Amino acid sequence: MSDSEQRQLHVPYREYHSQNSTNPATLVETDALVDLSVTPVENLLQPRDEADLLPDVEFIPALSAEQSITIDSPGTDRESQPLLGRLELDVTFNRFPDDPQFSELVWQAECAIDSGIFPERIYQGSSGSYFVKNPAGKIIGVFKPKDEEPYGRLNPKWTKWMHKLCCPCCFGRSCLIPNQGYLSEAGASLVDRKLGLGVVPNTRVVKLVSVTFNYPRFDRQKARMKQVIMDQFPTVGSHFNRIGLRPKVGSFQVFVDGYKDADYWLRRWESEPLLPKLGRQFQLQFERLVILDYIIRNTDRGNDNWLIKYEPGGSKGANNEDGEVKIAAIDNGLAFPFKHPDSWRAYPYHWAWLSQAKQPFSEATRELVLPQLSDQNFVQDLCDDLYQLFKQDRGFDRHNFDRQMSVMRGQILNLQQALKDQKSPVQLVQMPAVIVEKAKGNGAPRLFSFSDTFTQRFQNKSPFFSWC
Repeated sequence: MSDSEQRQLHVPYREYHSQNSTNPATLVETDALVDLSVTPVENLLQPRDEADLLPDVEFIPALSAEQSITIDSPGTDRESQPLLGRLELDVTFNRFPDDPQFSELVWQAECAIDSGIFPERIYQGSSGSYFVKNPAGKIIGVFKPKDEEPYGRLNPKWTKWMHKLCCPCCFGRSCLIPNQGYLSEAGASLVDRKLGLGVVPNTRVVKLVSVTFNYPRFDRQKARMKQVIMDQFPTVGSHFNRIGLRPKVGSFQVFVDGYKDADYWLRRWESEPLLPKLGRQFQLQFERLVILDYIIRNTDRGNDNWLIKYEPGGSKGANNEDGEVKIAAIDNGLAFPFKHPDSWRAYPYHWAWLSQAKQPFSEATRELVLPQLSDQNFVQDLCDDLYQLFKQDRGFDRHNFDRQMSVMRGQILNLQQALKDQKSPVQLVQMPAVIVEKAKGNGAPRLFSFSDTFTQRFQNKSPFFSWC
């Protein structure tokens, strides 16, 4: 190829386009021809016109004071856009610089909603949760809005409403802060990432809006009326702070494929035991589930809300151990209590009755988590990260959060001792409940959080029922 020949490549890029001065500029993707040829040195030395040295710049038309640039998902159905609202919703809320893969997943969900592929309500369970899909219609996540939690004001399931109406004295769990399940889901994922357990599907707090979510009738009528005014009288509608339904905050958990309820495989393995290699692999995964549940003090871990993926590998009947066993710890919304259960129910860990819970923690598990749990700086960093997560809630209370961290520190202290003593998960849950609180000082300011001293005390009161 001679020097005069040029090589060109189609490269997608994004630019602002504006069709007229009345509509705000939108960000669209297009293709451009990029010249990849190398310019000879003698051509660079030749004098050129000053106009050729200036870059080509496309300016956005001047906007009036009533107009503003909005970065919305592409499309014309503004009522179903996932990021509705000009000033109310920060467009960077669903963006996670430390996890671009998760940001891309949420962006696909937003595009799907914008194109009319709405989340589908999950009819199992006691709260409003939804399967979220991508533009191709594939399920990519599970979204649980805050106001549709089991005791939320917009929970579409009638069972908890009847529970509250008929049994107000037994309503909710006295050891948990109400309507913070979405934070508990994200907090469990955070603990999983910090410790490197790898058993919780990636979960974070996002904001989404969809017509399939449960909204009051008044909100739907108001959104419909605003849309009509916007269509008929654009000048008047431009003064609205939001067009359409308001976004809902909640937890977004990545959907895992190929998993089934743990109870299914556990019953099957009673008659068809695992091969030794796969059995050891499952034991290591099980121990990580135990560590997670114990640290966050999960009050709702039955055999129906953690999943197992089992791939035997090889042909049927062959002595092949190239299979794989994985565990996914889902439904972590009833964790991080501010006190140990001490009322009616104990909320035990149902995995404690399994045969795997009677085996001592393996050396691989101890090497994975014990050095981190023994480091007070690591524990403090974990508490600080949870603080940054939990303070997003409008009803956040620092005193209650400190009590939650006191319970978690006590759980970490017990777990640390059990790992050192090579105890089993059964022996771990039999240890007395400990609460580690910050020591009350003389009021003098402290420069560093890790310099605080702590005191420990045991749980004095026990629940009435210890088996449920």
